[in-house]
Amino acid sequence: MTQAQSIPKTRWAVLGPGQISRDFVVGLRASEHGMLHAVGSSSAERAAAFASEHGAAASGTYDEILARDDVDAVYVGTVHTTHADLAIRALEAGKAVLCEKPASPTLAEVERILETAERVQRPFLEAFKTRFGPFADTLRELAAGGELGAPQRFEGAFGFDAVIHQGRLFDPEVGGGAILDVGCYPLSLAIDLAAAAGRPIDPEYRRFDAELVAGVDGTASAELTFGDLTAVIATSIIENLSDTGVLTFADAEVVLPNVWGSRTESPSQLIVRRGADERVIEVPVVQPMGAEADAVSFALAEGRVEVPQMPWAHTRAAARVLADWRGAALAG
Repeated sequence: MTQAQSIPKTRWAVLGPGQISRDFVVGLRASEHGMLHAVGSSSAERAAAFASEHGAAASGTYDEILARDDVDAVYVGTVHTTHADLAIRALEAGKAVLCEKPASPTLAEVERILETAERVQRPFLEAFKTRFGPFADTLRELAAGGELGAPQRFEGAFGFDAVIHQGRLFDPEVGGGAILDVGCYPLSLAIDLAAAAGRPIDPEYRRFDAELVAGVDGTASAELTFGDLTAVIATSIIENLSDTGVLTFADAEVVLPNVWGSRTESPSQLIVRRGADERVIEVPVVQPMGAEADAVSFALAEGRVEVPQMPWAHTRAAARVLADWRGAALAG
């Protein structure tokens, strides 16, 4: 019997029946080892409606769902400021947790989550879909391999025009702003590349910049150094930014078209340029949210509390930078 065949289906509960949770359910259907079983919300009525729409067997309030013994794992898809409380409650109820990024707006709350996961010995994964699949694996191999020389610089941005400056993205009370919502993606990739290359993952800061819109960081940029690897990253919720990343090595440049992929497909292409020579690397795509769910299933089956694609050390490093970057932005 293979490992895939021997893993029982993970019975998932979704906490927070919003749009991101709808996307997670799509990913869960594409996963090999997960199934939607329950839906929890602060409103039992909203939970029931979501459960009916997506075919979940059970629904109820958060407390009702976390008290169930037929739930193995929970997906936390609520607003940023509620992540820590729900993740900790779920862990203490004996569930594995996949928590949407960022794990929390503050480093102190992230530490509370991870301390709880360690104490109760249940898996916790911060949901960075970009960490999963052949594209992410190939990038790590290039950063680690030495084939292209030492990695020297990463440039990446994630930004979109929200058009209407309302709702959670522009609400400071729920952690609105570009840095927490999408700036975390280029930061997380920079940390991943630094780790793969054997560089420190806790960077030094060269600069933070931001523009406030409606009391939140509408745009922001940062320059960080991971030892001798420099990362220049940018983010926005008021402007569409290029989704092409560039990783510069001593002897080559790797261009990353569509570096973030989508919620249904991971990126499929890397372009390696050495002088006038250009080599296109095509890689298979995966359903990245389904891959996250399967990573939690493997951790449960193997008795691990961490997932290697997104270890807790990376969650801690990202939380520190996000808090400092956002703090600098809001301080003006």
